[in-house]
Amino acid sequence: MNTFRTTAIAVVVALVTATPIAHAQAGNSLGLPSYADLITDDVHKLVFVTGGKTVNGVVVTDFSTRVKKTINNQFGASGLALSADSKTLYVALASGDGISAIDTGTLTETARYRTGAQTCPTHLARTENTIWFGYGCDDTWNGGIGKVDLTATPPTVSLDQHGNAMYQKAPLLTATTDSDGPVVAGQTELSPGNIRVYTVTAGTLESGAAGAVVGSDLADLALSPDGTTLYTASGSRDGIEAFNTTDLSRAGGYHTGSYPNSVAASTNGTHIATGVRSPRNDAYIYKNGAAAPARTLDLTDSGVLAPRGLAWGEATKRLFAVTRPANGSTPTLHVVTSPTV
Repeated sequence: MNTFRTTAIAVVVALVTATPIAHAQAGNSLGLPSYADLITDDVHKLVFVTGGKTVNGVVVTDFSTRVKKTINNQFGASGLALSADSKTLYVALASGDGISAIDTGTLTETARYRTGAQTCPTHLARTENTIWFGYGCDDTWNGGIGKVDLTATPPTVSLDQHGNAMYQKAPLLTATTDSDGPVVAGQTELSPGNIRVYTVTAGTLESGAAGAVVGSDLADLALSPDGTTLYTASGSRDGIEAFNTTDLSRAGGYHTGSYPNSVAASTNGTHIATGVRSPRNDAYIYKNGAAAPARTLDLTDSGVLAPRGLAWGEATKRLFAVTRPANGSTPTLHVVTSPTV
């Protein structure tokens, strides 16, 4: 990522106001009482959405956000990850102490990997042929990182992959798909939030840079496709911050206004989608390294963007967003076509 000069907030606000405002198509209800995660499958042109610990299904939509199916018996379906070939969707079962594997062609479960009693796997990330999961059932500093080794026959599950790091609850994870990562873990809702960067050596996490650099109320993490830059959305900041993954030094930022809660880096590395908890002008699309957004998105007139509620589709052809009522939890899925132009 190219670094850039810090711009005065007043100037940035003026630039934000001047950018073109795009409106998402009318959103579709997902039939879920709450929201946890979403992921896009460019091969099958599908979007998968989960509802969290109290919800037992994965909702599947097409790229127009029309619901195609709900995959049931996914107890506490939360975090999501796709295999390298997009043939398998992995689902963290926060109430089922397992990770399920779902065939993306037939939309049926083909395997389930048990993570152990009272582990509550919640967040997922993938590096090549390993699924990493953040686990922990409560807020008593017993959270950790586990893995599913997909190269083993059958795949094997291992806990306690986080070394001597301590996590209050299941850590939020993000990773690049390279075999050596990095894998980044962050603790949500703490003041201040903690971040730790890991590399992967022979299937083992090696701890690297760490620190409380992201402010309070961390809500979302994303990595550039090459893994060199980490993007963070924390409620105490007024923008998305960028850090070098080697040492967590600052690498720029993207102004959003109060309460940023979502960030997504496009798979081609050209754009950053940022979002805030706001009833209007919910998201901003930045060209990588730019000081002002190329587009301002108005996703909903009455609701707010959900935390971790943004995902790109087909590089930058589509942006998917999940909103919910300002005083409620039921999610709605929106799509913005050509969000960068």
